[in-house]
Amino acid sequence: MAGQGTPATALLVKRGIAHRTHPYRVAPDAPNYGALVAVALGVAPERVFKTLVTDVDGALTVAVVPVTGELDLKALAAAVGGKRAALADRAVAERATGYVRGGISPLGQRRRLPTVLDESALDLPTIYVSAGRRGLQLELAAADLVALTDARSAPLQTH
Repeated sequence: MAGQGTPATALLVKRGIAHRTHPYRVAPDAPNYGALVAVALGVAPERVFKTLVTDVDGALTVAVVPVTGELDLKALAAAVGGKRAALADRAVAERATGYVRGGISPLGQRRRLPTVLDESALDLPTIYVSAGRRGLQLELAAADLVALTDARSAPLQTH
C-alpha cells in the first residue's frame, strides 16, 4: 500500500515473502493496547504479537510474545543461555531498532538483534506483528518470521 512502507515491509518485499499489511486505529497510550489492536483488526488476540526489546546479561535481545500474556523474563533468559533478563530502556530499544515504542517490529531493525519467538506462534497459520510504526500491523507466517530473524522459539509467556 502506498505510503505504508517501513524497513520491515521493505525487507519482506525484497525477499519475496508473502505478507499483508493491516492499518488500525488505537490510541498509543490506551491500556491493554495489544488486545485493542486485535479487536480493531477483528482477529483472535492470541494471533497478535508484541515485540519487546530486552536486556539479557547486558546483550539486547528481542522477545516476540502474544498480547494475551506477559513476557516471562526468566524463560527468555533461559532460552538464550542467560541468567537475567529485564526490559530494555525505551531510548536504548528505539536507538537499536530504529523504531519508536509501540511500533517496534521484529523485522527490518537498524541492528539485527537475537530474537526469540513464543512457541505458540508456530501453531498458527499466520501471526500479526508490528510493521514498524504505530497503526500498522504485518500478517505473515511464523516460519517466515523465524527465517528472516534467525529466531529461536521457546515458551515465553506467563498465563
